[in-house]
Amino acid sequence: MTTATCPAAASAPTPAQPVALPSVHVRALLTWIAVFAALTVVQLLVGPCVKGFPVLLRTLVITGVVVPAVVYTLVPNLLKLRAAVLRRRG
Repeated sequence: MTTATCPAAASAPTPAQPVALPSVHVRALLTWIAVFAALTVVQLLVGPCVKGFPVLLRTLVITGVVVPAVVYTLVPNLLKLRAAVLRRRG
Protein backbone atom coordinates (compact mmCIF):
# COMPACT_ATOMS: atom_id res chain seq x y z
CA MET A 1 0.00 0.00 0.00
CA THR A 2 1.51 3.31 -1.06
CA THR A 3 0.59 6.73 0.16
CA ALA A 4 0.52 9.55 -2.32
CA THR A 5 1.39 13.04 -1.26
CA CYS A 6 -1.14 15.68 -1.94
CA PRO A 7 0.23 18.11 -4.56
CA ALA A 8 -1.88 20.93 -3.14
CA ALA A 9 -0.21 20.55 0.23
CA ALA A 10 3.24 20.64 -1.34
CA SER A 11 2.50 23.89 -3.16
CA ALA A 12 0.51 25.57 -0.41
CA PRO A 13 1.67 29.13 0.20
CA THR A 14 3.60 29.73 3.35
CA PRO A 15 1.85 31.99 5.82
CA ALA A 16 3.11 35.55 5.88
CA GLN A 17 5.49 36.32 8.68
CA PRO A 18 3.76 38.44 11.32
CA VAL A 19 5.10 41.95 11.61
CA ALA A 20 6.02 43.14 15.08
CA LEU A 21 3.70 45.66 16.65
CA PRO A 22 4.90 49.21 16.10
CA SER A 23 6.41 51.13 18.97
CA VAL A 24 4.36 53.70 20.80
CA HIS A 25 6.23 56.39 18.87
CA VAL A 26 5.30 54.91 15.49
CA ARG A 27 1.67 54.53 16.60
CA ALA A 28 1.66 58.15 17.77
CA LEU A 29 3.06 59.30 14.42
CA LEU A 30 0.51 57.27 12.45
CA THR A 31 -2.30 58.59 14.65
CA TRP A 32 -1.08 62.16 14.19
CA ILE A 33 -1.00 61.71 10.41
CA ALA A 34 -4.52 60.29 10.45
CA VAL A 35 -5.90 63.03 12.71
CA PHE A 36 -4.24 65.79 10.69
CA ALA A 37 -5.58 64.44 7.40
CA ALA A 38 -9.07 63.85 8.78
CA LEU A 39 -9.28 67.28 10.41
CA THR A 40 -8.15 68.97 7.22
CA VAL A 41 -10.72 67.17 5.08
CA VAL A 42 -13.56 67.64 7.56
CA GLN A 43 -12.73 71.33 8.02
CA LEU A 44 -12.87 71.81 4.26
CA LEU A 45 -16.12 69.88 3.84
CA VAL A 46 -18.06 70.65 7.03
CA GLY A 47 -16.40 73.91 8.07
CA PRO A 48 -18.59 76.20 5.96
CA CYS A 49 -21.76 74.48 7.25
CA VAL A 50 -20.85 75.03 10.91
CA LYS A 51 -19.22 78.43 10.46
CA GLY A 52 -21.86 80.29 12.49
CA PHE A 53 -21.95 77.76 15.34
CA PRO A 54 -20.41 78.57 18.73
CA VAL A 55 -16.86 77.23 19.08
CA LEU A 56 -17.79 74.38 21.42
CA LEU A 57 -20.63 73.16 19.20
CA ARG A 58 -18.45 73.47 16.08
CA THR A 59 -15.71 71.45 17.82
CA LEU A 60 -18.25 68.84 18.96
CA VAL A 61 -19.56 68.36 15.42
CA ILE A 62 -16.11 68.16 13.84
CA THR A 63 -14.67 65.78 16.45
CA GLY A 64 -17.85 63.70 16.22
CA VAL A 65 -16.91 63.01 12.60
CA VAL A 66 -13.12 62.87 12.93
CA VAL A 67 -12.67 60.62 15.98
CA PRO A 68 -14.68 57.63 14.70
CA ALA A 69 -13.09 57.97 11.25
CA VAL A 70 -9.60 57.96 12.75
CA VAL A 71 -10.17 55.21 15.32
CA TYR A 72 -12.16 52.78 13.21
CA THR A 73 -10.84 53.42 9.70
CA LEU A 74 -7.72 55.49 9.24
CA VAL A 75 -5.36 54.20 11.94
CA PRO A 76 -6.17 50.50 11.38
CA ASN A 77 -5.63 50.94 7.64
CA LEU A 78 -2.36 52.81 8.22
CA LEU A 79 -1.19 49.97 10.47
CA LYS A 80 -2.11 47.41 7.78
CA LEU A 81 -0.28 49.47 5.17
CA ARG A 82 2.78 49.66 7.41
CA ALA A 83 2.72 45.90 7.94
CA ALA A 84 2.41 45.26 4.20
CA VAL A 85 5.35 47.57 3.46
CA LEU A 86 7.49 45.88 6.12
CA ARG A 87 6.61 42.41 4.80
CA ARG A 88 7.60 43.46 1.27
CA ARG A 89 10.93 44.77 2.47
CA GLY A 90 11.79 41.43 3.71
